[in-house]
Amino acid sequence: MEIIEQLMSQLGVDEAQATGGAGLLFKLAKDQLSGDDFSQLRAAIPEVDQLIEAAPDTGRRLLGGFGGLAAAFGGKVGALGNLASLAEGFRALGLDSGMVPKFLPLVLSFVESQGGDGLRDRLVGVLGVGDQP
Repeated sequence: MEIIEQLMSQLGVDEAQATGGAGLLFKLAKDQLSGDDFSQLRAAIPEVDQLIEAAPDTGRRLLGGFGGLAAAFGGKVGALGNLASLAEGFRALGLDSGMVPKFLPLVLSFVESQGGDGLRDRLVGVLGVGDQP
């Protein structure tokens, strides 16, 4: 799979980590995108369901309290909850949470190459990652 090869070569992760990390990002996108937008993602990247299946459980049950804490400090609940969920999943893959921002631009670039700017921009919006290049 092209995205997995890119992640492995550019980030020095193994195949399971690359697959699981990409899967976590796509799983979050699936949870956040509208059905039509996810269908477009699935059409652009047919392997997306396979990647999502490879994603570790992120322990979403813990995010309710975290979201409340984030709100109390004026944070974006969705974005902070997403980051906590991703960090937990990356730890389950044996990766530091600092790898999340390294995966994001590569995955977003891949989505853009397969599905265009519009699909990439929708993904940026739901992942809460701001203005990624």
